[in-house]
Amino acid sequence: MNRLDPVPATVERKAHGAPEHDRFCAPCSTACMADGEARIVWEVRSVNGKGLDLRLRLPQGLESVEHPVRSLLARHFSRGNFQASLTVERSETQAGFAINQPMLAEVLKLGAELQEKYGLAPASVDGILALRGIIDQSQRAEDEEERAALEATIVAAFEGALKAIAEARRQEGKALFTILSTHLDTIERLTADARNDPSRATEAIKARLAGQVALLLDATRELDETRLYQEAAFLATKADIQEELDRLETHVASARKLLGEGGPVGRKLDFLSQEFNREANTLCSKSNAASITAIGLGLKAVVDQFREQVQNLE
Repeated sequence: MNRLDPVPATVERKAHGAPEHDRFCAPCSTACMADGEARIVWEVRSVNGKGLDLRLRLPQGLESVEHPVRSLLARHFSRGNFQASLTVERSETQAGFAINQPMLAEVLKLGAELQEKYGLAPASVDGILALRGIIDQSQRAEDEEERAALEATIVAAFEGALKAIAEARRQEGKALFTILSTHLDTIERLTADARNDPSRATEAIKARLAGQVALLLDATRELDETRLYQEAAFLATKADIQEELDRLETHVASARKLLGEGGPVGRKLDFLSQEFNREANTLCSKSNAASITAIGLGLKAVVDQFREQVQNLE
């Protein structure tokens, strides 16, 4: 079982070799190039989701890693809404600066016009350079081998983050196993309480049916014998909750089996939680005893708790 709550992960990885170290502590996955020319930072988060979805933010020029990144996610997870953001920080050996000549020419031209028209003082050099867009940060040209190494490190770092998140889910899944098992114990106990409730004793059922038939006779004096038998049979059938109790026990057994199997069982358990809820509702609607109604309401409460926790499973 895997939990889908938001989980941060950090993994540092060298570009040309095995992971230097893995650690689960910070809200991002970090990878460093072996030659120190680039630092790659992945920030990956996940929340609950019925399907698998990824919102990806990549720096311009690195769109080529999108396909392998999405493939990796699908390989590791089947459910969840993921957000992943990549930052690539270049070292000084790769980064340089250049003047945006066309923009500078336009700025100088406009400055000259303003000086002539309004008698303004000439603009300072530092003031001009501070204008956004005047200075371009350029990157040293990469050859194909460097580019391939960079992309490989980016993908490896992303996989490291996914593995850290998966491990965190497994650890929290163990805690969820205990919680869900406790809820199943409660459902099983309440089902047994309903089955053994004194209101289901033969004499109690006969007494209730006799009272309901008497009410029918009082309400309809001309009720013929055939209609009376039909109404009595209907009341008896409506009062019988044996099938609901049997199905509840079957669903509990199925849920325990799924929990024991592990793996991505969230969808199946979510379906069973709907079945639990359906039986609890039917139990309440068919009940003609306060004690059974109370048990049905208790079932609905614990089923809601069970279903809420199931949403955290993959």
